Amino acid sequence: MSDFTRPLRYRLITGPDDAEFCARVSALLDQGYQLHGSPALTFDGERVIAAQALVLSRSAGSEAPAERTRRGEL
Repeated sequence: MSDFTRPLRYRLITGPDDAEFCARVSALLDQGYQLHGSPALTFDGERVIAAQALVLSRSAGSEAPAERTRRGEL
């Protein structure tokens, strides 16, 4: 069973390229995520859709599962 209470190490944020999208990415940056690569943009016939990958470094996130297993925490 997965534990989704911990931050994910990888996130891909998608949505219309608007202020709300920028706010979502900015909020993740404030939580310690870093941009991973360039944003991708496409046009769905009505609006521009953006995608941005973000990663959380090990120092900002939780330890790797193997490290917790060695200590008997899993």
